[in-house]
Amino acid sequence: TEVTEKLEEVVMIWTKQIRQVLVESEQIRREADGVGPSAELEHWKSRMSSFNSLLDEIKSSRVKKIISILQAARSKTLKQWKELDGSITIAANEAKDNVRYLYALDKFFGPLANASPVMMEHIPSLMNTVCMIYCTSPYFNTSERMTSLFLKITNQIINTCKTYLCEG
Repeated sequence: TEVTEKLEEVVMIWTKQIRQVLVESEQIRREADGVGPSAELEHWKSRMSSFNSLLDEIKSSRVKKIISILQAARSKTLKQWKELDGSITIAANEAKDNVRYLYALDKFFGPLANASPVMMEHIPSLMNTVCMIYCTSPYFNTSERMTSLFLKITNQIINTCKTYLCEG
């Protein structure tokens, strides 16, 4: 029972740390005015990396051994652990899925940032791709995510037009 109590303490510390990561990942992002759509891709790539690292740690043999010992001891801490494990998996899947969909937009980011009104020819294809993301992505199809993406696309168009006007 002494070993079980020590292992439960360890799992409770991990649980607290994982909860903190999840809470921080859901907080509203503060971004500079005028940030473009590539920032959205970078955000999700960073988030994917963080959650994948966390998943790798959770699936490590050391953690699995501790969890199996606590399962054998019928520890009550495992209920919280399993919930968090599921939350981390969902967050990792969301980030991976969002990166995959945003990469479909990546080919438009260069022409969009090009300091020329020629970028306008790319807008219909860009909007079709955004529509496809909205219609097919299980995670990115919320008004919050789409508003953020459209804001960044609009910022990029405005910045490109400003640059074009100032250079011309």
